[in-house]
Amino acid sequence: MADKLPTSVTPAIRRLSVGLLIGQGVLIVSGGVVRLTGSGLGCPTWPQCTPGSLTNTPAMGIHGVIEFTNRTLTFALAAVALALLVMLWNLRKERKDLFWLTFSLLASIPAQAVIGGITVLTGLNPYVVSLHFLVSAALVVFSMLLVNRAHGRTGATAPATAVRPRQTIRQLSAVAAVCTYLAVVLGTLVTGSGPHSGDSTSPRMGLDGYLVTRIHVLPVYLLVAVSVILLVLLWRTPGLLRSAAVLLIVSVVYQGAIGYWQYFTGVPSLLVGLHMVGSSLLLATGTNIVDLALRRGRDQLRAS
Repeated sequence: MADKLPTSVTPAIRRLSVGLLIGQGVLIVSGGVVRLTGSGLGCPTWPQCTPGSLTNTPAMGIHGVIEFTNRTLTFALAAVALALLVMLWNLRKERKDLFWLTFSLLASIPAQAVIGGITVLTGLNPYVVSLHFLVSAALVVFSMLLVNRAHGRTGATAPATAVRPRQTIRQLSAVAAVCTYLAVVLGTLVTGSGPHSGDSTSPRMGLDGYLVTRIHVLPVYLLVAVSVILLVLLWRTPGLLRSAAVLLIVSVVYQGAIGYWQYFTGVPSLLVGLHMVGSSLLLATGTNIVDLALRRGRDQLRAS
């Protein structure tokens, strides 16, 4: 069977890596739908959906459908990760980066399911819910790293002609990534203090919503400034890094606009959902630019 598996990175491997990245983003949005529709306890137990049934039942209504669909997505992603791991078997020594990134994704998905189960069993404790989201956020980051390596953009398979960006670009890219991750982490405090708990009986963090929102936007302001500087510095040098800077600033503007819109309109569910889409995009683009800046090229002769 191993003789029939790929011995080089094929288009199918690249497509599966992209599928994992998209799937992780969809899982974040799906989790948001569960919370925003009050379906967090649509399946009131775990690992079964309801006592005596692994799946939702008609009596559970739409909330059961939404929660069970979210759970099913986890298994679908595990299947994709397993398929990719199998396809990489013959490359496990030559392309350790791809193999172990995929293995980490596959191993993390069941762990994410367990955390999701604890979330249900604790009645949607907001701190456990935040952890559940942050694990999904980390999986988006790892998936983005996998996509770059599968497509030969970074790491050992980056083109030999790729020139390492100058130190200023590398440092600013690292700052942008840190601000992205910090904004996402602090965003869970805003969410945990907000109105959308996932169920009317679920507790809240009890933090001052205005204060945690002000704290949340501090790294966002810095991210906006750094993104603009990166785009200005890279504008005259066409290539992957300039494209990465454009994608980053588009994600930042989108996420910032939605964030302010929802804040000044009473945090409506639709805008919160769009903000979660933005979180996935921001995690991917922030990771992409720092990966390209730090892992692409082998010298410092000129900026790229």
